[in-house]
Amino acid sequence: MHTEKKTATMSGWGMLFFALVVMAGSIWGLIWSIADESFGMLVPAILGLIVGIFLLPGLFVINPNEAVVLLLFGDYKGTTRENGLRFANPFLTKRKISLRARNLNGDRLKVNDLSGNPIEIAAVVVWKVADTAEAMFEVDDYEAYVTIQSESAVRHLAGAYPYDGEDNELTLRGTTDEISEHLQKELQERLAKAGVKVIEARLSHLAYAPEIAHAMLQRQQASAVVAARTKIVEGAVGMVEMALKELGDKELVKFDDDRKAVMISNLLVVLCSEHATQPVVNAGTLNQ
Repeated sequence: MHTEKKTATMSGWGMLFFALVVMAGSIWGLIWSIADESFGMLVPAILGLIVGIFLLPGLFVINPNEAVVLLLFGDYKGTTRENGLRFANPFLTKRKISLRARNLNGDRLKVNDLSGNPIEIAAVVVWKVADTAEAMFEVDDYEAYVTIQSESAVRHLAGAYPYDGEDNELTLRGTTDEISEHLQKELQERLAKAGVKVIEARLSHLAYAPEIAHAMLQRQQASAVVAARTKIVEGAVGMVEMALKELGDKELVKFDDDRKAVMISNLLVVLCSEHATQPVVNAGTLNQ
């Protein structure tokens, strides 16, 4: 397994100046030799020109957030991250690799969640190359590797959790922070061998598949109505209990069981009704 190792390179400006001077002097010597018909300088001039041309391929430029992997006839010699014009052995093969953060906006995938419901899901992954040697040599194409492994991780994530569920249950829709953390951790494990660091991973799209979306929306609405009604009933019972206790403590009215049942029924109707209740004034006695 290859891991990145740093290697030092020379500044390219001095070598560029030297190569240009050698080439300029060689060209001048070549012209002078031909013009003066003195071939004693011809061979040194040609050799100097060859040396100058030979040195030029050793020059290369490294931009900010870039690295260059150096190979000598297929043998990995190291990686340099020094910015600017650099010089290395002209026989070295120089492969640039970007160290910038990149966004992967994944396609929408149609998969089944833990409950077997078909859903549509997509994720955005922010990543960058951390180890240039692993990215270059451990996988065939690290960019394609990131894309395929990200899709595989999103599919696995969708099948590991339900789309929706109870409040204390990890779900794709309800616990987005925990789900994103799980996705990022799984992606990092998958992409570590390619020398890639996952900076962030989050779901960018989550919905039921079109064929069940309407039915699931109705179920969610029914669940919301039931939950709301439960809260209303709990509150109404508490208010009725408090009203009866206050009336009993202050001895304002004494109820037998039948009258207490009637009062409880009336209060629950008033408190739980969806519409405003209409009061009925009793002009007689409480027994009527």
